[in-house]
Amino acid sequence: MRSLGVMLFVLLLLIGCGTPSVDSSNSKSASVHTELAGLYFERGQYGVALEEIEQALQADRNYAKAYNVRGLVHMSLREDELAEEDFKKSLSIDKNDSDAHNNYGWYLCQRSREKESIPHFMAALKDPLYRTPGRAFLNAGICSRKIGNNKDAQEFLQRALLAQPGMPQALLVLAEISYADGDYSSARRYFADFSKDSESLTAEQLWLAVRISRRTGDRNSEASYGLQLRKRFPDSRETELLMSGK
Repeated sequence: MRSLGVMLFVLLLLIGCGTPSVDSSNSKSASVHTELAGLYFERGQYGVALEEIEQALQADRNYAKAYNVRGLVHMSLREDELAEEDFKKSLSIDKNDSDAHNNYGWYLCQRSREKESIPHFMAALKDPLYRTPGRAFLNAGICSRKIGNNKDAQEFLQRALLAQPGMPQALLVLAEISYADGDYSSARRYFADFSKDSESLTAEQLWLAVRISRRTGDRNSEASYGLQLRKRFPDSRETELLMSGK
């Protein structure tokens, strides 16, 4: 795997090719540092990510994507005022940036402002060239469910699966909604597609599997999931519920 240092070297070489104008060179430099900031952000190196963003903005104060990435960093650090300021700044520069709309929408959803979040997910999806529409549909589904709008949530999640077949997060939430609605056969189908690697299931997911199996009369699966839950998470709340017979 290439180190970030090697990636920076390669990216800087790309900037140096040809004889671009000053504005073009600044824009490319801002792009490089923003890409690096994103990589550091994904690795949880928030301080270094912020340093890269500062360099990006020194190159181009109007580079919208830099503010978007910095918004994500501040969001992760629970610096909400700064995060919101950056997301709004990014969208004020480029109101059609789908990634910024999706990220700002997710920020709003995570801060219990779900109704404000949905229009941003929809704005992200207006771009027919948006690379990850499944993610925006997934986020819209999760946030709709948080405010009790299961009908819209299911529609958004189904569209997420059309955009990205087999998306595990969408399958899990659909299983949860179906179970809550009493549609146990659908819950079982969605959960089966989600849980192909049973070793990765959390205590909460195993407890859902136990309850789905119980409701569909699958005693073998109920016993198997229950055993996994007791063995892997003996001190969890879910195991306590299982042992109490609930």
